[in-house]
Amino acid sequence: MAYAHTFDANPHWLPRQKPDSLAHIPGEKGLPIIGNTLRLLRDPEKFGREMIAKYGQVYRNRALGGTSVILLGADANELVLFDRDRLFSSEQGWGPILNLLFPRGLMLMDFDQHRADRKTLSVAFKPEPMKHYATQLDAGIASAVAAWGGNLQVYKAVKQLSLDLAATSFLGVELGEEADRINQAFVDEVQASVSPIRAPLPGTSMRKGVKARQYLIDWFEREIPARRESSEDGNRQDFFSQFCRAKDENGQPLSTQAIADHMNFLMMAAHDTITSSATSMVMRLVRHPEWQERLREEVMGLDKSVPLTEQLDRLTLTDYAFKETLRMLPPVPSIPRRAVRDFSFGGYDIPAGTNVGISVMHVHYLPEHWPDPQTFDPMRFTPEASKGRHRFAWVPYGGGAHMCLGLHFAQMQIKLLMANLLSRYRIEADAGAGATWQVFPIPRPKDGLPVRMVPLQ
Repeated sequence: MAYAHTFDANPHWLPRQKPDSLAHIPGEKGLPIIGNTLRLLRDPEKFGREMIAKYGQVYRNRALGGTSVILLGADANELVLFDRDRLFSSEQGWGPILNLLFPRGLMLMDFDQHRADRKTLSVAFKPEPMKHYATQLDAGIASAVAAWGGNLQVYKAVKQLSLDLAATSFLGVELGEEADRINQAFVDEVQASVSPIRAPLPGTSMRKGVKARQYLIDWFEREIPARRESSEDGNRQDFFSQFCRAKDENGQPLSTQAIADHMNFLMMAAHDTITSSATSMVMRLVRHPEWQERLREEVMGLDKSVPLTEQLDRLTLTDYAFKETLRMLPPVPSIPRRAVRDFSFGGYDIPAGTNVGISVMHVHYLPEHWPDPQTFDPMRFTPEASKGRHRFAWVPYGGGAHMCLGLHFAQMQIKLLMANLLSRYRIEADAGAGATWQVFPIPRPKDGLPVRMVPLQ
């Protein structure tokens, strides 16, 4: 089968731990075959609370095809994400979940290989390309938002917008008739990542996701030769063109496979995480109209004679509100790794080969870092309020060497979106809008977050 080479563990991966090697760590196996997968996916917050109450902040859990040891708290985040001693593999952590769908993406690389590819790809996030993206993003957002008056499903609208923006900034093309198919392919890949059935058997969401990946890789690979040729003059500033002309530390261009794999991963990451975060922020502003008005006043106070793209650093309250949004509902609620050496934490010795997970969502609600954590309070992120807070108490972008490469791009896109939205509309919704969310693989409201976009007089 075409997928067999990606389904099997890579040769350098450590073997899985035998079940009895983790018997000293409290936890449970759950149901046969699927473990606690269904409980976890049904209500991850409730499941986490129950496990913590029963077992503490270090516990063993079986879900999504394997057994993991969960480490909770800001110190755990620092140990795993900062990874001073190179104890943890991101490739082997994400691999069992994503290896069929996003192999060789930046998140599935470790240490020297990760550093080298990250450095090569970072050319697309330098100041000059970012200015180009900002101009394109602002034009695209303004055009789309102008048509958003009346009743609107926020998640659906932002998802389509984010795909269109990704086509412009990432691919540098108008997708046209293929837009819907490409959009659905990314949806299928992400949904497959949390499929209870981990093999791509006929009729499963994993099979659907694997086929979607193949479609996307074929599309990228068809485009690369022409893009390499057209990129020689360096005028094209989209991500795809820059990757096609990027050179590694030895002065060699990235391979066709590397470009296709990185584009597949980065398009997914930008598309789905931005959609989730923007929808979540709109929900917070609907529920807290006083903050919606404060951000609107900030936007309206910008200099109309200066392009919006040159004033984003003045949107201080918008920045605080976005950070608080990410605290309350991070787009990546948990982060997996695999230990490559024995280590100890929380009074437990944990052997090499153990799947290890940290919960971003859990630490974002710890009262010792976040007083009254259920309250939406953007002022937590003022310099004064942030002083002395554990640096790994807020980790929506991850941390350490694997800190999100596109975090500044995401912040820029959110500020442009909010400025265009709030300068045009007052956003209203019924009390129950956005009441329940599907948290994994990336959070989204089950009702799509229906709102009313009321034009400002």
